[in-house]
Amino acid sequence: MARMTSSARPLLNRRLAEFGTTIFAEMSAHATSTGAINLGQGFPDTDGPEEIREAAVRALRDGRGNQYPPGPGVPELRAAVAAHQERRYGLSYDPDTEVLVTAGATEAIAASLLALLEPGDEVIALEPYYDSYAASIALAGGTRVPVTLRPDEEAAADTPGGVPHRRFRLDLDELRDAVTDRTRLLLLNTPHNPTGTVLTRAELTEIARLAVERDLLVVTDEVYEHLVFDDAEHIPLATLPGMRERTVTIGSAGKTFSFTGWKVGWVTASPDLVTAVRSAKQFLTYVSSGPFQYAVAEALALPDTYFDAFRADMLRKRDLLAAGLTDAGFSVFRPQGTYFVTTDIRPLGESDGFAFCRALAERAGVVAIPNAVFYDHREAGAPFVRFAFCKKVSVLEEAVGRLRKAFAG
Repeated sequence: MARMTSSARPLLNRRLAEFGTTIFAEMSAHATSTGAINLGQGFPDTDGPEEIREAAVRALRDGRGNQYPPGPGVPELRAAVAAHQERRYGLSYDPDTEVLVTAGATEAIAASLLALLEPGDEVIALEPYYDSYAASIALAGGTRVPVTLRPDEEAAADTPGGVPHRRFRLDLDELRDAVTDRTRLLLLNTPHNPTGTVLTRAELTEIARLAVERDLLVVTDEVYEHLVFDDAEHIPLATLPGMRERTVTIGSAGKTFSFTGWKVGWVTASPDLVTAVRSAKQFLTYVSSGPFQYAVAEALALPDTYFDAFRADMLRKRDLLAAGLTDAGFSVFRPQGTYFVTTDIRPLGESDGFAFCRALAERAGVVAIPNAVFYDHREAGAPFVRFAFCKKVSVLEEAVGRLRKAFAG
């Protein structure tokens, strides 16, 4: 067998050369090895509704989904997704031709970009962005063009819980200037991870106008649609004029029902767009999550009281963590959506989020994520750190206590 030499061709495809082990895996392993509280990776530490878990067990026992489910997804789930979009947003989708079930939102993003991009096409994404966006654009041979959400310099009036309201904002002029003749697609995320920003109707209206004017496709990641707080409102881009036929909307059960391990997501779009995305998706997982699809169909039909209680529970946890981080000396961006709080560590005398997070487990017994991993322009994200609040209240209280002790004395 020939030996590899220093001049040998690299094993990893050059498109993925910049991507190594994700920061989530690194920091979760760090939490395990140090015994720290993991507020880094965004997964709940409790299961979702018992009746939905039992629905999955029932599907297993009844032999539904134990073999390959239909390629587009089981009819019950596709119908439930369509009914959810109609009930919540007045969006009418044909479950047979305009809904596609995927292995979570991550596959939906990858399949959409693989299907819709040609090598060299430019994709505008709002920076900071979830790390799979960059990897999926690279796999498709596209060129990512970040438009940076920038933080308020001044805090707005005090809000409930004593945490001043600061927001990361989109510069619409910068977005418009980023579009070139090579731009094929806008990749949006609202509610936005990691900043917690929820794009307003005015912002989305301008985005829609730009997409129509420049004939752009749009992929919208809306997995946190049911986690919107205070006076913010989630508005699907597909509801705006001219957007129904050019928007691929991505949803997921993991965040809303606290079953992230089931990996059930979906795409809703026009028949032509769904057919394109399915063409790529079928060569990724082909199908997945058979029995869980039946359970998620029942979950989407839960009454509004479930969604209201879920949001209220996360709101309480958001306020607990945001107040605790403020007391510990962090500057806090109080999120309008998602289950993450972004903080600025400069008031603590720190400016390097990577170094701060790698030392935090030993210093305070807590793990967080440096926001810089979500940026092309790493310097723009350097002083920001993300904490997850999708944990038990007792866990958050312990974490807050540790952080106060470590930084506030």
